[in-house]
Amino acid sequence: MAGEKPKVVYGVAVRNPYPTEDDYFRKNPKVAGMAAEDNRIIMNPYSPLSERERSAVMMNEAARVHMRTGLAPAPRYDMSPAQLKAFAGYGTNNLDDIRQTFAARVLSGDPSAIEPSPEQTAYVQQLRTLMGVK
Repeated sequence: MAGEKPKVVYGVAVRNPYPTEDDYFRKNPKVAGMAAEDNRIIMNPYSPLSERERSAVMMNEAARVHMRTGLAPAPRYDMSPAQLKAFAGYGTNNLDDIRQTFAARVLSGDPSAIEPSPEQTAYVQQLRTLMGVK
C-alpha cells in the first residue's frame, strides 16, 4: 500500500517474492524463505510453518544478509566432520556459505545446527549482539 513502511527484521528489509521466486517457492514448499540476491528476505507464501517458525526463519535469513554484507565478520571457525556431513550438498557446497548457514541456524535455534563448538558458540554470541537479538 502507498505510504506503508516496508517490513524490516533485524535491520534487513523483507519483500514479496518476484514471479520467478514465487514459482520456485510453489514447487518447493519445504524451503521456508531465503536471503535473496538483493540482500532482502523473502518468505515462501506456500510454506506451512507457524508464525513463530516463520519468525525464526526471518532471523536466520537476516543473519545471512549481515554476514554476507559485512555487518558481521564472516565466520572462519572449523566445522566438525558431523556438521560437514549434515550440510553436504548444501547450496553450492561452498564452505563459507555452510559456515554462515550453520551460524544463522544456531542463532535462530534450528535443531539442524548440531553440537556447536565453543568457538562457534562465541561467534554466534557476537552475531547475536551485532544484530540486537535478545
